[in-house]
Parts: sequence; C-alpha cells; structure tokens
Amino acid sequence: MKSRMEKMGSAIKLLLQQIAAGVAFYTCLPVPTACALEFSGIGRIAPIVGLLIGGLLGILDWGLGWVGMPPLTRSAIVVAAWVAVTGGLHLDGVMDSADGLAVTDPKRRLEVMVDSATGAFGAMAGIVVLLLKTAALSELQSDRAFLLMAAAGWGRWGQLVAIARFPYLKPTGKGAFHKASIQSLWEALPTLLLLVGLEISFWHDRPSLAAGVIVGGSTIAILTGAWFNHKLGGQTGDTYGAIVEWTEALLLCLLTVF
Repeated sequence: MKSRMEKMGSAIKLLLQQIAAGVAFYTCLPVPTACALEFSGIGRIAPIVGLLIGGLLGILDWGLGWVGMPPLTRSAIVVAAWVAVTGGLHLDGVMDSADGLAVTDPKRRLEVMVDSATGAFGAMAGIVVLLLKTAALSELQSDRAFLLMAAAGWGRWGQLVAIARFPYLKPTGKGAFHKASIQSLWEALPTLLLLVGLEISFWHDRPSLAAGVIVGGSTIAILTGAWFNHKLGGQTGDTYGAIVEWTEALLLCLLTVF
C-alpha cells in the first residue's frame, strides 16, 4: 500500500513539474524559480496549458465586460492578450509555415520556413488568423470563457496528435524534443478524455453545444495537422504552432453557428 502511494505521489509530482515546464515553454507567464521543471514530454500536457491560457483570457474578458466594454473591442483586446501570453510563439509558426507553403519548389520549403524574415504570405496568414479570432469571438455572446478554454485546449491537443502521428522533418529545432518523447497516439488519450469531460460538464444542460465543441474541436484539430502533413510530408516546430492557431481560429468560427 505504501509503495502504491509513493508511486502515485511521484506521478503527481512529475505531472506538476511538467505543467510548470509547459507554462514556462509555451507562455510568457512567470514561473516561480523554486519550481522544478521537467521538459521531457511536455507536449502531452500542452492541452492543460491551453485550458489555463483560455481561463486567464476568460477572466480578462469577463472583467472588460463587467466595466461595460462592447463585445468587439474587448474581443480585440482578448486576442491581443492571447498573442502576448504566448509570446507570439504559435503565431510565428503560422507565418513561417505560410511562407514555406507559398514556395512552389517543395525542396525549398523547409529552407524558407527557417528564415526568420517574414514574407508577404506569412504576414497575410497572420493577419487572417487574428481577424478570424476577433470577428468570431465578437459574435459569441455567452459562455465566452468556456469557449476560449475549449479553443485553446483543442488547438494544443491537435499539436499533440500531430507530434505523435506524423514524422518530424528536421534533425533539430524547437519541435525535435517533442517528437523524441512522444511516439504513440495513445499519449493523446488522457487529455482527450479531459477535454471531453470538461466540456460535457460545462454544457451538461446544452448537449448540442457540448457535442458541437467536442466533435468540431477534435475534427478540426486532426484535419489541420493532416493537411500540413499532406503539404509538407511531415511536421516541424512551425507547423506545430500553426496547428494550434488555425485550430483555435477555425473552432471559434464554427462555434458562431451554435
């Protein structure tokens, strides 16, 4: 019995260390220096970090609404804060991926994506993502905090699926250590169950909305990663970021229908 409790305690401790490392890696939020960080396998808990980000954005949105700010203005501020919290990490992936895919020669795409200079197609892709998020969020009048959590959670779950499912195209890079520690789709199951469970709890009295978020979020997340794999023959750190952003934006757009 003691051994079992010790194992459970060690597992909880490792999870907390991974969550702290995930916050440090995926966001600009401060992490206490006393916290031990375990970066190995943080891709597995990225959806949990997404829920945290969405929750913080939801609190900001609620505060702005409480003081009477109109939906469009506060939506724009929330989206700007979204970029700030992540340090533009995923948005940078959107722009680099767009620049790479704009190249007609497939052999040069990775070379262009590595280039830190943003091209015309990258700038346009970044603007489109931000516009879609702002416009869609401004149309969502209720449950905005929960919808922000859902979008940020499913976006990072899509990244996790892509890490586990598709080959990584470069020997090094920000995404290489993710692929090295995540090999099986089964590793995406715990956070899938977490997202599904939370959304059923959020909207237990509105099953059609819960089903729409779950089916829409998971489908968009999977298909976005599959599309990048089809175009490039694999994934990079940039496409991981692009999967997060495009899933968030497209899911918010889908939710305006509900």
